[in-house]
Amino acid sequence: MNTDNPVCAPSGLDWQGINWSRIKRQVRRLQARIAKATKEGRHGRVKALQWLLTHSHSGKVLAVKRVTENRGKNTPGVDGDVWKTSKAKANAAASLRRRGYKPLPLRRTYIPKKNGKQRPLGIPTMKDRAMQALYWLALEPVAETTADGNSYGFRPWRSTADVAEQCFICLARRDSAQWILEADIAGCFDAISHQWLVDNIPMDTPILRKWLKAGFVFNNELFPTASGTPQGGIISPGLANMSLDGLEQALATAFPQARRRGLKMHMVRYADDFIITGNSKEWLEHEIMPVVVDFLKKRGLWLSEEKTRVTHITEGFDFLGWNMRKYDGKLLIKPSKANIKAHLTKVRGIIKAKKTIKQVDLIGLLNPVLRGWANYHRHSVAKDVFARNDHEVWSMLWKWAKRRHPNKGLRWIMDKYFHARGGRKWVFVAEEADRKKERRLFLEASMPIQRHVKIRTKANPHDPVWREYFSARRTQMWKATPLSCRVPYGALFEA
Repeated sequence: MNTDNPVCAPSGLDWQGINWSRIKRQVRRLQARIAKATKEGRHGRVKALQWLLTHSHSGKVLAVKRVTENRGKNTPGVDGDVWKTSKAKANAAASLRRRGYKPLPLRRTYIPKKNGKQRPLGIPTMKDRAMQALYWLALEPVAETTADGNSYGFRPWRSTADVAEQCFICLARRDSAQWILEADIAGCFDAISHQWLVDNIPMDTPILRKWLKAGFVFNNELFPTASGTPQGGIISPGLANMSLDGLEQALATAFPQARRRGLKMHMVRYADDFIITGNSKEWLEHEIMPVVVDFLKKRGLWLSEEKTRVTHITEGFDFLGWNMRKYDGKLLIKPSKANIKAHLTKVRGIIKAKKTIKQVDLIGLLNPVLRGWANYHRHSVAKDVFARNDHEVWSMLWKWAKRRHPNKGLRWIMDKYFHARGGRKWVFVAEEADRKKERRLFLEASMPIQRHVKIRTKANPHDPVWREYFSARRTQMWKATPLSCRVPYGALFEA
């Protein structure tokens, strides 16, 4: 059997012997053809290529690889099944067939939100996750080709750092917009109209309808789903994004002479959170808002009255963990107070919960949290915040150390847990188990502040025209990543 044919799945598949470079190359080639056909408006061609990809051996094994190597790989659905062995993965790839496929209900669980409420989360079975991953491989090139240029959430190569940079571009100049509409969609994932999705998402309609109507199980009781996407599934963020794509064009159509009239209209969106800038509060409230409401209404959505407001730039607003505000005409993007508080609360919780743990193990728990938070904010004005956080963490650790040795003097405690390193005193350091190395607490102030280079608005990773751009950007991003935050070169950019 010719295993180079992407549609052919060889019998007796050796999972360990799969050539993943070739598999990914075959999938990328099909995705590029889908993106090209979408750009040319050849919808029949798009449908044929999507069918080819979803029935290909390459697509199936790549989908199984994704769901068995992500963070939820050990979390089962209602059937309690997980794929851990090579044989199970090979059999799973062979079982991904359209004919006779019927998804099982989602296992419903709830996770806490910042406001004290709970967010519902549905956990599909492993097979349903793999089927969603497979069909998303075929749908993503279409989504990327038709997406709004300033949409940055749940998209390859785009991040919150791009959002912050786009906000800076729109608001930093002295003659930039002074008013911002902060919009938030109420229960976006749970409220999207099923009929709108079936009528407008360019994928296999019967498969999509089955996912939407699968229902969920909670406390051993089956509940139907009348609206919303299968939240918790791999394809759910993509469907939500596609349902909101077109808002940028709707605004441009409603206000075709916005630039000439000096309306200073810009939209920046991350998933279901977005802002729209304007030259006046009245214009945003009375002209922009009705356009947004009408756009969302067609999709079964509405704005949250609690979180939607119009703010002046001198008052500032919080967006994605940052506070964006002008001070004497200068725009500064800083970590928000709420985000700082949540971060320190998390660190304090780890320290309090590990009162008897070894110092070296405590450092191992804290470093990923400290490094990850600092890495997220390293493109903002955060140097002073990093220094204050380091002081707060030091205070927590000093209390932790004193509690462990109530009968020892302060000098003894200091000598045991804190040492001088690199011209700094009071560095929280511990020896590794083999005593050949030491583990040092990460200091957020050591994270360099670096300006982020925003992705180009029209860049499409599935379009061969942009291949050289993404190749250069990959190298640029790798060099700009601090050594302490680097992961293996290839893993950083895998979709």
